[in-house]
Amino acid sequence: MINTFFTLPEFNENYSEEIALAADVYERRKADGMKDFSLSAFEFVFTSDSRTKLEKLGQFLSTNFNYEIGEISEGDDDWELNGVATEFPVDLDNLVYWVLNMYCKGHKFDCKLEAYGAFDDPAEQTFPDIDAGLYSHYFDLAMESYGKGNLGMGVIYFSTAIRIKPQDPNSWYSRAILKDELHTPKAARLDYDKAIELAPDFIDAIINRAANKDESGEHDNAIADYSYAISLEPDNGLAHYNRANSKLRKGDKVGACLDWTKAKQLGYKYSEERLNINCA
Repeated sequence: MINTFFTLPEFNENYSEEIALAADVYERRKADGMKDFSLSAFEFVFTSDSRTKLEKLGQFLSTNFNYEIGEISEGDDDWELNGVATEFPVDLDNLVYWVLNMYCKGHKFDCKLEAYGAFDDPAEQTFPDIDAGLYSHYFDLAMESYGKGNLGMGVIYFSTAIRIKPQDPNSWYSRAILKDELHTPKAARLDYDKAIELAPDFIDAIINRAANKDESGEHDNAIADYSYAISLEPDNGLAHYNRANSKLRKGDKVGACLDWTKAKQLGYKYSEERLNINCA
């Protein structure tokens, strides 16, 4: 679907501003006496130029996120959908990633996140149960959220798991993947770094960090990470394939062809196509 109401250029242009607005909301909550990680259920408003688009978005949020969806009303220039999210523990990062996920999901349905807020009483704050025995519980909730496309809550649940067991690299690695998908590569990089610090032979984290670096234009650093992964696991076809891509981007066609050849020998299925295009 080509967006006619919330276009891709507008989505990209306002992405950083959406993060700044979420930070402003967090600071206002803090000034009102709300403590970090207090639970809150945010109300939200989406707008679009089509009732049907909002109906589809509302159905998605209700089915996959368990959000309460209100009536759709017609305004002077567009249509409006109101709803209430499930509660989550609010700190700066959690609020930012909840907002970014809503922003992204709205764009997917050509709807715009117009407003959000929560009317909490500082005298009646509640907090999630953070007990050592609940690490797996929150990790599983994060994976379930990810599977349903709720990347924001996935980040929030992984963050809760990290509070309980910060020495486990799996939550850091998994949270990094979600942050990458929510277009915050610098924050994702920090999580990959932590996962690798905790587990220096974490092949998947090393390869993902390399891809993160390559997407950021750091081709030499990406190649260094792919080479490190290959030193740990010489028969990793993905590492050879991706290293070839990075080498090509920095102008090393010979090196790229050698890596694609190796990846093909290891059975990595996309290598032959790259060889045919670049290494005839």
